Amino acid sequence: MTMKFLSAVATAVMLSTLAPLALAQNVAIVNGKAVPKSRLEMLSQQVARSGKPVTPEMQGQLREEIIAREIFIQEAQKLGLEATPDFKDQLELAHQTLLIRELFSDFQKKNPVTDAEAKAEYDKYAAANGGKEYRARHILVEKEEAAKAIIAQLKKGGKFEDIAKKSSKDAGSGAKGGDLDWAAPGNYVPEFSEAMTKLTKGQLTEKPVKSQFGFHIIRLDDVRDVQLPKFDDVKPQIAQQLQQQKLGKFQESLRAKAKVE
Repeated sequence: MTMKFLSAVATAVMLSTLAPLALAQNVAIVNGKAVPKSRLEMLSQQVARSGKPVTPEMQGQLREEIIAREIFIQEAQKLGLEATPDFKDQLELAHQTLLIRELFSDFQKKNPVTDAEAKAEYDKYAAANGGKEYRARHILVEKEEAAKAIIAQLKKGGKFEDIAKKSSKDAGSGAKGGDLDWAAPGNYVPEFSEAMTKLTKGQLTEKPVKSQFGFHIIRLDDVRDVQLPKFDDVKPQIAQQLQQQKLGKFQESLRAKAKVE
């Protein structure tokens, strides 16, 4: 009797020693089943990758989430839902999605965009978008006679900004005194840009400029070299774009090599 009692005490002591150890290795024990800490670590990594800080408070919330998931999983397993055809189909689709994601991630790690590639792309963009940009104002009216009258009024000392606010059909720029802000000539219809680029700083068009929108009176306020963003400021966006292009070509090459019958 004494030996049985001592054996029971020893077992209790051993279990009490092992319990904290099990909890140290697991998030919790749910209905007798251990929930490993690796699940919590994996979920924490997902949250961190999304850009959210994993604070101690967040860790507590994630722990509760892991425990809740285990409770729900056990109930679903008890009901035999893992064996249903619908679940198996969804599981297969999820498996495919994750595996393809890993394939693409592996390709991107092995084929990163170099600084030289990003700089070459930036230089190509700069060459295509360089040149001059213009700051102009305009007044847009329907009739040529009205445009001629406004030009005459301006030559007599009328204020361009006031007339634009009062008479321009272009409500957007008219509210700003006809100001079109800085823009490259290619942003405008050909008739407008051709007339604008012939003007010198401060000059007004002598005749109304006809376009598909009506008749324009244009004044050139200033000219400058195109202000391109610095390479370092746009490097992340360029690298992302080039990475997507590389991934697209990789996908196309796999498709081209595949034998589809």
